[in-house]
Amino acid sequence: IASLSGANVLHHREMTSRGIVRFWNSEDGWGVIDCEQTPGGCWAHFSEVEVEGFRKLAPGRHVTFEWQKANGPVEGFAFVAVRVHPVEGE
Repeated sequence: IASLSGANVLHHREMTSRGIVRFWNSEDGWGVIDCEQTPGGCWAHFSEVEVEGFRKLAPGRHVTFEWQKANGPVEGFAFVAVRVHPVEGE
């Protein structure tokens, strides 16, 4: 088990998905991404957003991301995002 931004995640193969940002709290630096493969949403920390400058995401933004199943809920979510990339042109 490793710590990812304070969240415990299981060491196993990461899954890549495409999703839509449901919510983003710029002040606290985290948000939620929705996709079919992560029912209930996937928790994302700003440190995993791979963009230049201030790392944040706008609600409604399409992203590609890798995710892992959390070892216990993280902020109430069963999934944790890693390596989040905004989809250009959307």
